[in-house]
Amino acid sequence: MFLELIAAIAAAFAAAGIVLGLNLVTGGRLPRWAMPAAAGAALLGYAVWSEYSWFDRMASDLPEGVEVTFTNHAAVVWKPWTLIAPFVDRFAALDTASIRTNAQVPHQRVADMYFYGRWTRRQGVEVVIDCRAGVMAPLPSAELDDRGAAMRAAWASPLPGDTTLEHACA
Repeated sequence: MFLELIAAIAAAFAAAGIVLGLNLVTGGRLPRWAMPAAAGAALLGYAVWSEYSWFDRMASDLPEGVEVTFTNHAAVVWKPWTLIAPFVDRFAALDTASIRTNAQVPHQRVADMYFYGRWTRRQGVEVVIDCRAGVMAPLPSAELDDRGAAMRAAWASPLPGDTTLEHACA
């Protein structure tokens, strides 16, 4: 977040410098408000670009075998442009290389999932996925029986658009 602040300030200084150069070339004919207006426009432009490109930048940096399974699109009133074109503010990813199956309980899988948020640290959790029932739960919430089957877990159905089950149960 600190580096984004530095980048926004650099964009503002660059825009102000361009206007200063134009003002020198035109012999001081630009209005006095041109430099702060350009700096403000650069700050706003950088903020909008950063919001909309965050997901693509994060998704492209995921390691091989980690698949994005869910994205959340946000629209907020204090950023009116998001009401027209919502941006991705968080997403979930499944590590397909970590999927494990128990031979005694072949319809259940255990895998690592990662949750990313725009202004939060990455959270990782092991999940148990019941392919037969179409539900999943965090593994720490589950009790395992003698065969290794998850029971008494905090089962939940995936949200609409979540492809975790398709990736894990394929």
